[in-house]
Amino acid sequence: MIKEVIEVIDSYNHYLTRVPNGSIQIANSLRKDQIQEALQMILDFSDGMGWLAQATELLQKNEVDITLDITKIHEFLNEINSGLEIQDYVLVADMFEYEIAPFFEEILPIEGTNN
Repeated sequence: MIKEVIEVIDSYNHYLTRVPNGSIQIANSLRKDQIQEALQMILDFSDGMGWLAQATELLQKNEVDITLDITKIHEFLNEINSGLEIQDYVLVADMFEYEIAPFFEEILPIEGTNN
């Protein structure tokens, strides 16, 4: 495997392990009415999801087996956006805790690198 692909796999695996805890942090911040902090974390989450989508595409082009369902991420982002538009922070917090965190906990890391 080429070095760049291995580096993307390592970054991908590392990022995936951080998403569940980050999702819980976002949920907790929303529930504590720390809206600005939560919104910044949601922005970072959205950026990270964009990176994950690009990484997934690159890895698939290099015939790396990916279990991450990008369409599900787009659904999450659309639901988050809808909840934020109506300022339903309880709904958004619940999504991060009960849907997004468990979804990412079940994603298997990519095997085959020298982690």
